[in-house]
Amino acid sequence: MSKSSKNWSLATGDSITLQDIDPGYTGKYKSKEDTEPEKAELTDTFEKLQPKLFASGKKSVLFVFQGMDCSGKDGVINKVFSISNPAGIHIHSFKAPTSEELSHDYLWRAHQNVAGYGYISAFNRSYYEDVLITRVHGQIDDDTAKQRFKQINHFEKMLEENNVRVVKIFLHISKEFQLKKLIDRVEKPHKNWKFDEGDLQERKYWDDYQRCYEDVFKHCASEQHPWHIIPADNRWYRDLAVLQIVVRTLEEMDLAYPDPIPELQDHLPDMYAELEKLKKK
Repeated sequence: MSKSSKNWSLATGDSITLQDIDPGYTGKYKSKEDTEPEKAELTDTFEKLQPKLFASGKKSVLFVFQGMDCSGKDGVINKVFSISNPAGIHIHSFKAPTSEELSHDYLWRAHQNVAGYGYISAFNRSYYEDVLITRVHGQIDDDTAKQRFKQINHFEKMLEENNVRVVKIFLHISKEFQLKKLIDRVEKPHKNWKFDEGDLQERKYWDDYQRCYEDVFKHCASEQHPWHIIPADNRWYRDLAVLQIVVRTLEEMDLAYPDPIPELQDHLPDMYAELEKLKKK
């Protein structure tokens, strides 16, 4: 049973059926224009909170983005986090593992891309691929997947206990929406570069992916570490919902600038004296 949290569905460890969640849902909003006042307010709040996270250097946040092909992971990451100071953002896209990555455990490449304290990390796909695509294509069996669920939960708990907040977001689109996006990438020459024939092959496993995601929501979600399921057929609603989650997360972290350093005042007389000399030149 999914629970409502503001304008998105929240998976907290109960069984969830994605078919029961409308990917075209937009709540009280009827258009992009309806969201603009709230987005402006949230943007202003984000711009004030993110420097506090960076300056304090004591905590960090990891936003994990998952979703089917064409769900807009790249797009929402770019739109939401482009409003912050880029020096404080670390974005990593997970592709097929390299030979070096395959020579380590599957969590190795994820852990080394979790940014340090003060930073926001955004994962476009993540370690969850190792219980999704690997399972769908029979590279791991169900028993191995269940073992990995436990390992992933322990990994996320370890990060949380070491002041890394983990926030998991699934962008939920319809099969029809995905097909329209793929058609658009073929029909419009300037979007041809986005088209990957492999997406058409993966599309054939749509139902298998849905079941595997539902298993992830059941086994790798709790009240403390939920999965946020965002209806994403409407990009403008998706962007607002993710921004709501980002701002709410930072607000809950009780961020503050470091304490003032009184000794720094001792530098002011010499600095002002130099300034006066420069003015006279």
